[in-house]
Amino acid sequence: MIFKKRTYQPDKKSNAFIGVLLFLVSIILLTITAPLGFIYGIFYNLFTKGFRGIGEFCLKMAISIDQLGNVVMQHLLNVLWIKTGGYKFGNRDETISSAIGRNKQLETLTWSGRLIDTILDKLDPNHSLNSIDYYVEPTEQIIDKLAWIRIENHQILSIQAKGKTKFYIPGGKRKNGEKDKTALLRQVKENLDVAISPESIEFIGVFEAQAAGKKPGILVRLTCYSGSYSGKLKAGSEIEKYTWLNYDDKEKVSEVDKLIFDYLYHKGILA
Repeated sequence: MIFKKRTYQPDKKSNAFIGVLLFLVSIILLTITAPLGFIYGIFYNLFTKGFRGIGEFCLKMAISIDQLGNVVMQHLLNVLWIKTGGYKFGNRDETISSAIGRNKQLETLTWSGRLIDTILDKLDPNHSLNSIDYYVEPTEQIIDKLAWIRIENHQILSIQAKGKTKFYIPGGKRKNGEKDKTALLRQVKENLDVAISPESIEFIGVFEAQAAGKKPGILVRLTCYSGSYSGKLKAGSEIEKYTWLNYDDKEKVSEVDKLIFDYLYHKGILA
């Protein structure tokens, strides 16, 4: 798993005419400048970094081409490579390999999708799973949230929202333009009426799985932080109750929280 901090913001609506115009301009510029840039880039990297530099340069181009293919071929790949309810190709910030990996986790690849995945694995073991990009822009298929990991006595603090049966790790969505730290402090205050110490916040990781209560293929992505707090824990207006869970309680939480439970358990943090 790759750990990295980043704030996500969804795309804004664009004018259809402007989109077509910019596409034509980009094709013209690419046709004129790409050959020159490619040749210069090869020699530049050769003389500055040697063959390793050429390899790095080619890898960057391969990823960009893969991202382009994910957009250009999205409609065809959504028909050929994934079952109904699978995670769809087409995110401009994501590679084809990443989308294959997500569907492999969800077990929604068709026979042809599994064939492509097998071929990729022969070339590079676990290629699609290792290619999953947790830092792509949010879409209608990715629900992007923050979570506060609080461990005491090898148990994790969890909450149950009113009307829900599952327990969840405290947190929630960012507001537009809100930074991770600001959003985390606000959400925890709303959930549990305590104040996280800003200077104690530490990044833990990003976890992703099928979203609870959503149709198949809709994923929830949790960016997790730890941090100390002041005040007395108290269930907020939308929270039924809070409790402390251990690893044996894993079936009481959502799919993405189960991944976090596994991670913390194998780290020896959760009992």
